[in-house]
Amino acid sequence: MVIHFGMASFEWVQKMAEQEPGKPSATSRTPDKRERILEAAIAVFAEKGFAQTKVSEIAKVAGVADGTIYLYFENKDDLLIKAYEASMDRILESLARLLAETESTAEKVERFIQHHLQMVGNDKQLAKVITVELRTSPKFMVEYKNTKFNDYLRLLSDIIANGQGEGVLRGDIDPALAARALFGMLDELSLMFVLGGRMDLRITARLLYETFMNGTAVPQSGDSATQRAIALTNRINR
Repeated sequence: MVIHFGMASFEWVQKMAEQEPGKPSATSRTPDKRERILEAAIAVFAEKGFAQTKVSEIAKVAGVADGTIYLYFENKDDLLIKAYEASMDRILESLARLLAETESTAEKVERFIQHHLQMVGNDKQLAKVITVELRTSPKFMVEYKNTKFNDYLRLLSDIIANGQGEGVLRGDIDPALAARALFGMLDELSLMFVLGGRMDLRITARLLYETFMNGTAVPQSGDSATQRAIALTNRINR
C-alpha cells in the first residue's frame, strides 16, 4: 500500500484508529489472496454449482481460513459477482486488443466470434460459471446492474454500426439488436458445449461468421441469397 504524506496519510491513520476492535485490518489483505479466492470460487462453483457450494469449500481450495473470505467479499453472491467481474475485465481487455489489430469490419466480426468460442474452449470452468451458474443467483439476475455485459455487447454493436457507416453492412438493421442476436447464438452454443455437447469450435466459429455476414452484409451485384447459401455450405464442408 502506498501512503502519501499530508492530508491523505492523516485520513488513512484516522481510519485505522476508528477501526472496530478485533476486526482484521484492511492492510492484512493482499492481491494474491484475493486472486486465489477468486480462482478457487470459479473452480468450486463450476464443479459443485453455485447453490450447493459452501464458502468453507472455497476457502479450503484457496488455502485460506473461512473468515478470510469475508475480508474481501460480503457473502457468496458477492464472491460470485466479483469473480465474474474480474473475468470479464480480462476478457474485455484481450478482446479490445484483438479487435484493434484490424480495420476490417468482417475481420472484426470474425475475431469477436473466434475470441468468444476460444474462451469457452480454453476455460470450460469459467464458461460454465458465466453461462450457467450466474443465472442461478437471484442477486445477479434481479439486483445486479451488468455493466460488463453491456460493455461486451457494445464492442460488437460498435463494429456493426461502423460497418454500416462504411457501407459494408446493411443500414436497415439495428446494431444493438443484431449484436444481441449474434450473442444469443454464441451463448446457446456455449451452453451446449459446457453441458457436454460435442462441438468443433473452429467449424462452429466459421458457421456463425458466415451465417451472420450473409444476413447482414450489403449484397454485391449479382449476389443472390441462393448463391450465398451455396457458398456458405461449400466453406463449411471444406
